[in-house]
Amino acid sequence: MSSASAAAEAPVAQSFRLGDVPLSCGQVIPEAQLSYVALGRANPERSNLILVPTSYGARPADLAWMLGPIFDPERWLVVIAGMFGNGASSSPSHGAMGLAEQGWVVHHRDNVLAQQRLLAQVFGVERPALIYGWSMGAQQAYQWAVQAPEMVERICCVCGTARTSPHNRLFLLSLRQALTADRHWNGSGFDAPPEQGLRTYGLIYASWAASQPFFRTIGQPVEQHVEEQWLPHYRRHDPRDLIAMLDTWLAHDVAAGGDLDAALAGIQARTAVVAADHDLYFTVEDMAADAARIPGAELHVLRSRLGHRAGNPHSSAPEQRELRRIVDGLLAA
Repeated sequence: MSSASAAAEAPVAQSFRLGDVPLSCGQVIPEAQLSYVALGRANPERSNLILVPTSYGARPADLAWMLGPIFDPERWLVVIAGMFGNGASSSPSHGAMGLAEQGWVVHHRDNVLAQQRLLAQVFGVERPALIYGWSMGAQQAYQWAVQAPEMVERICCVCGTARTSPHNRLFLLSLRQALTADRHWNGSGFDAPPEQGLRTYGLIYASWAASQPFFRTIGQPVEQHVEEQWLPHYRRHDPRDLIAMLDTWLAHDVAAGGDLDAALAGIQARTAVVAADHDLYFTVEDMAADAARIPGAELHVLRSRLGHRAGNPHSSAPEQRELRRIVDGLLAA
């Protein structure tokens, strides 16, 4: 399959029906569904599947750009799976889920169990060649490797950690507070679009997701930049879904409150940990500490002014080339 034909297929998302899915929080999603995009073809041995879990706010088609720049479209079947709460898979906006205020918190172990069923039942694969994730996708890759070590051959964790740090929690709580402080918040949702809450949310998000060097390069006031370049992405989401994904991020901990050293020491997968030198969410120091806990893990550092977004460089060739080099090396091992 050529890169052009793969790109043409990218927007085609499918839905995997899971039935009623019990969550680790005690709630049950009735008639749950998982949205996914599949690009490429399985080989006869079904040994060439790469799973890409989605990041915060992303839907599967948003990440299809990676086939070509990051993954060789002639070699790999790339399955991009949307996590619960993202608006494409089962989410509060579908009416089947509530928020933490009603006792609903999706954990990544719930996402992993659903993804395991997707790969086994739709693609006949139990052990993917690679699980590759950026940001919240990296969190899910770590969760796979800890939760089902015998089922994971390789992981590539880009700009994400195995446990949400205290400083990262502050960022997430500020985003949640920005939305729920809006006058239209009613305790379980919104009576009208939370325009003021979204603007505050957008300003906070942009200030963390890009770096100080990046903002020195823009040629417009930062308020205008956020209004034009950031807010449209958030406005496409139901704000309840934005909150649900924040709660999953807040709850993320592969050790479930226990011994992180022991949890990561149990990983059997060949592991690449990829930090970005200007990432304000997941610092090089934090990611290096995770890598040091994983047997044989290799740490790589992207040099980029894009900040956290260096790990999702859909329009920046230098970072794409570096990620391709890392992935090719990992897959060749």
